[in-house]
Amino acid sequence: MANLYLREDFDDAVVGGDIVLEGAEAKHVVSVSRTRVGDALRVTNGSGLVVDGAVQSAEPSRVVVRVDAVTRVERPHPRIVLVQALAKGDRDELAVQAAVELGVDEVVPWQASRSVSRWQGDKALKGVQRWRTIVREATKQSMRAWLPDVAEPATTAQLAERGSGSRMLVLEPGADAPLTGIGWSVDDGRDLVVVVGPEGGIAPEESARLASASATSVRLGDSVLRTSSAGPAAIAVLNAAIGRW
Repeated sequence: MANLYLREDFDDAVVGGDIVLEGAEAKHVVSVSRTRVGDALRVTNGSGLVVDGAVQSAEPSRVVVRVDAVTRVERPHPRIVLVQALAKGDRDELAVQAAVELGVDEVVPWQASRSVSRWQGDKALKGVQRWRTIVREATKQSMRAWLPDVAEPATTAQLAERGSGSRMLVLEPGADAPLTGIGWSVDDGRDLVVVVGPEGGIAPEESARLASASATSVRLGDSVLRTSSAGPAAIAVLNAAIGRW
């Protein structure tokens, strides 16, 4: 299978034409993947357009791909959104990476009250950029045609506002309802939003605020998962439940 690369500034392609990769993507093609003239390569714009072709020229600063096939992939519906609480170490980053590989459509950094990691000022800007880099690389690794969005950091109040227009599921070990027991309707146009707390758990006042915004508390089995694995596990369940898998 050809490696996947991203070039987000093109919206059309024709068989027999050329697609050019430059900068970091071209360098990766040549220096990291060791791709050579004649090798197969796949390029997406991250918005559903996928091009398959063969490398015509390969330089570290510029790679030219002759287009053999053009495919347009519809955006997944309903969208799956991961609200990931900021966590210490790289646990939130591990969650984001795995979630993208499993098909999440958007990730939202959440500054939960029990988050040890705090994003403020320049750190917030750097944090969002770091997550976007992780999302980009995971998208290429998993050969996805759509590049997931990374939202700006959200407060609990902002999540509550979002809850009225989505199907929001809050993962809590002590919840009465299992995620696998939730009934699904995928035709109402609403996003499926999975909320994952930090290592210290979701504070009672946060749970109450989200519940007042029509969020549903659910559990994943009887065990307690780390914040790095809870979101990806829930996304796997949702993929099966709504027919993506």
